[in-house]
Amino acid sequence: MSKIGNKPVKIPKEVDININENKINIKGPLGELVYQLPEVLTIEKKDDLLILKRAKEDKKTKSLHGLYRQLIANAATGVCKFWEKQLKIVGTGYGAKIENENLVLKLGYSHPVVFKKVEGIKFEVKDNTTIIVSGCDKQKVGEVAYQIKILKKPDVYKGKGIQYVGEKLRIKPGKKAKGAGAA
Repeated sequence: MSKIGNKPVKIPKEVDININENKINIKGPLGELVYQLPEVLTIEKKDDLLILKRAKEDKKTKSLHGLYRQLIANAATGVCKFWEKQLKIVGTGYGAKIENENLVLKLGYSHPVVFKKVEGIKFEVKDNTTIIVSGCDKQKVGEVAYQIKILKKPDVYKGKGIQYVGEKLRIKPGKKAKGAGAA
């Protein structure tokens, strides 16, 4: 079942990994992440590879095997090169800027919306309408990007709001005008 869990994790040269029982510490030039492995999984380091092994063959253990293998692989990549999500603000008068490391958004409300800085996450604003959320923890980057997105979900009729870059929106057609010949 878990084909991903059986793949070894390749460790980049600049990443330092310390394994203490079931606790793994991944440290790189951009940050440090710590994971606590479940008791049913063991990890061993061979040269520049990490290999996860499972103690049981039940469904839950197999799914944990694949999950933790991928979390560790994402962490090894993230401490070398930040993960990032890009958001686009669509709408007249809508925009974003950074003040005191907080993200300040104008989204058509009567007041600006302030999104507080999250530890381990970096905000960047390009051309007033593109927000880049980056960090070494892939899961946290995705969560923060989603929390920003739900501040103003895209409108289904005009598409105004916050959306991911490259996201395809299904815009509903408005009401059709009655023809001149209709009574």
